[in-house]
Amino acid sequence: MSSCFRWVSNLSSSTTETLSTCKTYGSLPLKPPLFSSILHLPPRPRFQLLIRATTAMKTDQSAVTSTTANSSNPPMKLLFVEMGVGYDQHGQDITSAAMRACRDAISSNSIPAFRRGSIPGVSFEQMKLLIKLGVPHSLQHSLDIERVKSVFPYGKILNVEVVDGGLVCSSGVYVEEMGDKNDDCYIVNAAVYVGY
Repeated sequence: MSSCFRWVSNLSSSTTETLSTCKTYGSLPLKPPLFSSILHLPPRPRFQLLIRATTAMKTDQSAVTSTTANSSNPPMKLLFVEMGVGYDQHGQDITSAAMRACRDAISSNSIPAFRRGSIPGVSFEQMKLLIKLGVPHSLQHSLDIERVKSVFPYGKILNVEVVDGGLVCSSGVYVEEMGDKNDDCYIVNAAVYVGY
């Protein structure tokens, strides 16, 4: 079987050259691994992406502010969002999956700004967290929120919101010795909003 690749290289503003290359490697579909660096497209205005990101951030910030404004806590100024995924492949414990998702979200981050005083007028004790968990609807009743909160070593947790999400799928194996009731694997998604 033959696979052919075609790409356009913009050599100048008035000349466009079309190049074609054919390769035969059995029935394997081929994609040019480095052709993306050869392909020259007209430049996109970078500020357009920045405006979209800023608009999305403002929308997200207002959602976080309105979430906290509804409670007795003052609005939170959002600094960043950490995201993670957690799995429980054996034992069918949705809380374990949620705890792993939260650990995944926070495990590859460092927040020195709160300890070093990099944010004027903000101390370490003022760090606030909002946690949003995507959990399969049928398992939300068995989620232990207090155990999930225990994952966070510091920061005041303003709210833990549980929404429909995550996944129940087969792990492909049933291991009775590991506490399995069946071969279900539970997956939870987490978003951790950090601010002050």
